[in-house]
Amino acid sequence: MNRQNTNNKHKYNNINTNPSTKIKICGLTSPAEARYLNENHIDFAGMVLFFPKSKRNISIERAKEIMSSLDAYIKRVAVVVSPTIEQVRQIEAAGFDYIQIHGEIPETEAEAAKAIPILKAFNVSDMGSYEKYHNDSRIAGYVFDAIEPGRGKTFDWKLVDNIPRDEKLLLLAGGLNPDNVRMAIEAVHPDGVDVSSGVENDDKAGKNPEKIHDFVAAVKS
Repeated sequence: MNRQNTNNKHKYNNINTNPSTKIKICGLTSPAEARYLNENHIDFAGMVLFFPKSKRNISIERAKEIMSSLDAYIKRVAVVVSPTIEQVRQIEAAGFDYIQIHGEIPETEAEAAKAIPILKAFNVSDMGSYEKYHNDSRIAGYVFDAIEPGRGKTFDWKLVDNIPRDEKLLLLAGGLNPDNVRMAIEAVHPDGVDVSSGVENDDKAGKNPEKIHDFVAAVKS
């Protein structure tokens, strides 16, 4: 993997450039789950908005409740799919630190989002579009995920080897859990890892504090 630029500083001051692997817990649905993130010193908290197809979809109002329960150092991330301009404005007004966008970013919407850093999500089927965003100053980082985000499935991590590394944040997602995250880190050397279903209760109803603890322990091992 090309690591030639990994010593460069990230463009966005909000990004912590500590060399240790960052952790993002995605798909929060209740303020109670914020405590689990606080207790484990998680770096990023993701909330799915404006996407009813997802069982983790929540309202802006619920997101605000969750954010108010998070420790101040945890970065708030709104996870959306092809948002409208109005949705981007609501996300900015709610106080999110980042907007994670799956799908295309229409130019008008990208312009509307320039006040909030964008994490561009890619999956196995659209990694070829990476170069399109590589030189876009509005993009603060990338999230590489499986072909069906949120389904708890991994993908061939070797696909990330061909992605040129730059000063932007690179998060690895897709089927990560306490049992495989260390192997994923050693294979890809990402700036951070992103987990949702891998730390949920067995019935997929909410996050499991013990699994979050085990995930963090595996990352830090």
